[in-house]
Amino acid sequence: MTAFAQTGGDWSFLIMIVIACVLLYLGIVKKYEPLLLVPIGMGVLLANFPGGGMGVAQATSEGYVTLPDGTKEIIWDMPLHKIAHDLGLMNFIYYMCIKTGFIPPIIFMGVGALTDFGPMLRNLRLSIFGAGAQFGIFAVLLAALAMGFTPQQAASLGIIGGADGPTAIFTTIKLAPELLGPIAIAAYSYMALVPVIIPLVVKCLCTKKELLINMKEQDKKYPNKTEIKNMRVLKILFPISVTIIVALLVPTAVSLVGMLMFGNLIKELGSMTSRLFDTASNAIMNTATIFLGLSVGATMTAEAFLNLQTIGIVVGGFLAFALSISAGICMVKIFNLFVKKKVNPLVGATGLSAVPMASRVANEIATKYDPKNHVLNYCMASNISGVIGSAVAAGVLISFLQ
Repeated sequence: MTAFAQTGGDWSFLIMIVIACVLLYLGIVKKYEPLLLVPIGMGVLLANFPGGGMGVAQATSEGYVTLPDGTKEIIWDMPLHKIAHDLGLMNFIYYMCIKTGFIPPIIFMGVGALTDFGPMLRNLRLSIFGAGAQFGIFAVLLAALAMGFTPQQAASLGIIGGADGPTAIFTTIKLAPELLGPIAIAAYSYMALVPVIIPLVVKCLCTKKELLINMKEQDKKYPNKTEIKNMRVLKILFPISVTIIVALLVPTAVSLVGMLMFGNLIKELGSMTSRLFDTASNAIMNTATIFLGLSVGATMTAEAFLNLQTIGIVVGGFLAFALSISAGICMVKIFNLFVKKKVNPLVGATGLSAVPMASRVANEIATKYDPKNHVLNYCMASNISGVIGSAVAAGVLISFLQ
């Protein structure tokens, strides 16, 4: 009756249990995004005990899954109650919430409700670095094509460079659903490791003189000529306008960007929609995060994870992540060659979608060199635009490759 009796001589599950414990250690002890790593780590742990029946049964490209009795069925022909009965709780959550593409837009709605676009609207010139940081997505896409991945798989791998878990999941569901497990794990793991990866890249590319650029002093020396007279009205009009523009230009991205902007709109309307805002930013967001973390972790079984393709995805994902950070920094360096009002390269390093973690990390780096040099609000400008940028990039890739 024990798990040991059901191993069948295959002890690879022990490796996965060690990996699960590492993820839990990073989340609990190191406090690297515990809201992400604790559910994911626990999902990995639950999925890898022989006989537990908590691992997600990945469907083939034709949609076939293997049932416990050895027979195969097309997952999309199975009603939810049959999935729950034959494949277990985690498969029920996974195929109902994740594989259908339901959870990613819901999380974007919660992110929008928690996001303040004020820093970006006050520093619109800095938002361009959020676009520059998407370079890693397309660079790794080309590299993955050269390595033999299909265009759809390469695009799903490259989107990890956007540092946005829901976007990576949404894109992979549309283009390469067979890779959803390893890509989701890689995307969320690297998002949690932002406090490690950004300082590493910054140390390699930035000089002390560049990191000492004080953005507030630059503002005093070269003040903005335009002044926003009614920020509240602008904050209400912004999500409506962005939704319309994105829906017209990249309609495949509207499910992500539209939900992001809806969440932000109910936040900015204040007391009129306070109940909706509270629900979107708390109850719904937290529930979605729990289901997402556990079910994504449960895809990380020994069979699905311990192979060369998954290792290639993990390595490629890190490369995409690092290249996105590097591209943002290099874009700032080039920008500074042509303007008097200099920009701290840390603003470019935060053109990722990991909001607000990337900005907090950049601010800690800046204050380490100069305790008075707070760059948080400036970094948030590119950080927030990176969320929109990665969602639009995903929409473009889906439009061309689906």
